[in-house]
Amino acid sequence: MHGFDLLLLAFKGIAIASLPIALVWVGRAPKQGGDRLRRLAWVTVFITFDLIVFGGFTRLTDSGLGCPDWPGCYAKANPLMASQDIRSAETAMPSGPVSMAKAWIEMIHRYLAMAVGVLIVTMLVLSIRRAWKARRDASVRAPAEPWLAGSLLGLVILQGAFGAWTVTQKLQPIFVSTHLLLGMGLLGFLILHALRLDDRASVQTASVHAVPGLRVLAASALAVLILQIGLGGWVSANYAVLACSEFPKCQGVWLPEMDFANGFHLWRELGKSADGGYLSVAALTAIHWVHRNFAWAVAVLLVLLGARARKVDRLARPVAVLWVLLVGQFVTGLVNVIFAWPLVAAVLHNAGAAGLLATLVVINYRLPRKSPIARFADSRSPVEGPASMSALRRTAG
Repeated sequence: MHGFDLLLLAFKGIAIASLPIALVWVGRAPKQGGDRLRRLAWVTVFITFDLIVFGGFTRLTDSGLGCPDWPGCYAKANPLMASQDIRSAETAMPSGPVSMAKAWIEMIHRYLAMAVGVLIVTMLVLSIRRAWKARRDASVRAPAEPWLAGSLLGLVILQGAFGAWTVTQKLQPIFVSTHLLLGMGLLGFLILHALRLDDRASVQTASVHAVPGLRVLAASALAVLILQIGLGGWVSANYAVLACSEFPKCQGVWLPEMDFANGFHLWRELGKSADGGYLSVAALTAIHWVHRNFAWAVAVLLVLLGARARKVDRLARPVAVLWVLLVGQFVTGLVNVIFAWPLVAAVLHNAGAAGLLATLVVINYRLPRKSPIARFADSRSPVEGPASMSALRRTAG
């Protein structure tokens, strides 16, 4: 791309990011400077969630190659400027991946991704500025470690690289799936960042009774959900949703013919097997069947987690959201199979996965943990405990 087109492309991302930044700044003046950073962090979470949902819409409408180059569209900043190239490609292949509508869908997705990058850079600048003020003025409390915002910037750059490879490698499944997982990871870490900002802005002294084994269960649930999202991304990237068009059986039987070797061979072209031939129905069936049946393991863990976590007062709302999303995922997944992958249900299924991930991140973060005083007391002997606790209270105060 020429320098002017790159500048124009960057301007679009900055312009989109400027709206939420302006809303944060023109709102009611915060009592503490860190409040703006907190609000910006949650706004970035919201826009990143929207980006993931729109990314699913881009993939499901076959718009991933609507602009077959990167970062622009036929080396232009928007499809309107590249209209002649788009029309030529559409005329040469009317049913191909390039059309004006698909080009706009793909570029809007890229604009949103650039806006998220701008928002994260803004958070990093604010974090560094706040930390610098805290070093000079002991009365100023740093709202968050700048390294966390810096890590988010590194993650969004990596995500952008895989977005570029997704296009330049012609939707190779491994790049599409990794791009999805990185997007989900970015969402999770952004939520973690925002929650840490919330905690640093508030003073919490209440001790909450821990439920034995709940932390292990919550971490396990998050781990299997991430694996299931990866399997779902692999299904979508290989267009294997319709390999089983009935439920609960697949192709009229409980255990259909499957080719796991080619289905889960990671490094191959879209629609091709490991040896370069066309991917068989048996391979697509294996991809679909594994994702469908692993969902039962995920559901069991999430139900167990919800049943135990509801005993913790401050987890009541996240658990309620967990129940709703879990039912929604079952319904949209079933609709995708029975009604041949309708676009609305497929997009909602993708959004539900992101919602479940966000909810589990919140649950894991808010799980009861002992206060620093309690942890210190547990590490001391019964004789010296009271005196040590008094000293720690004086230090904390």
